[in-house]
Amino acid sequence: LSPGLLVVAGSFAAFRLLNRGLERLVPPPPSARRNRWKWRNIWTSLAHSALPDAHNLSPRRFYLHPEMSKDLVGTHPPGAHSLVAVSVGYFLEDFVDMLCNQKLHQSWELLFHHSVVIICFGIAVLLHQYVGFALVALLVEINSIFLHLRQILLMANLVHTTCYRLNSLINLGTYVVFRIATLAWMTRWLFLNRQNVPPATYAVGTLGMAIMTPMNIVLFYRLLRSDFFK
Repeated sequence: LSPGLLVVAGSFAAFRLLNRGLERLVPPPPSARRNRWKWRNIWTSLAHSALPDAHNLSPRRFYLHPEMSKDLVGTHPPGAHSLVAVSVGYFLEDFVDMLCNQKLHQSWELLFHHSVVIICFGIAVLLHQYVGFALVALLVEINSIFLHLRQILLMANLVHTTCYRLNSLINLGTYVVFRIATLAWMTRWLFLNRQNVPPATYAVGTLGMAIMTPMNIVLFYRLLRSDFFK
């Protein structure tokens, strides 16, 4: 087995153990006790979202490594490959968790999203290429921190608090910057570098962008309608 696959397997096991123990670490409030698995699931997702910043792989890393903007195929900072492999393990764990605990008609969008991410990130882990491109995609997780906090506040029945309102504003702002703008930049990079990317990989990347972009626009509309135009 390649080291990357071992990291994926270790990450899957670690997030699975974290998921099992979270109810003791963060006991659900009375309003969330009817859906305990969802409470654990969101906190597990929040832990993963904090990983890019914890590994100092935030936008600052791209500033410190300007060569990455020119070569997202073979160039990446130290630790980036392992972080992408850890993320594959998390998405696999979350996929299994939803498949086992939620009805398909309630989770098919996220399952579809996770499938695309696992395939795209899996290619980067196995080939040790396009890790920089996957790293750009992980900037999305900066917004995911506030997206998961929103769900936690909703489950804790704190929707009418100042904390929820403030989080909604930050969530919307980071959504535009780290989701919509990031996906637009990735789509542009793929288009400009189509001659330097093998046809099969280019097809997977283009398909991934074609799926992710509409999904994120629809989610943005739902957030806007729910938190500001309700």
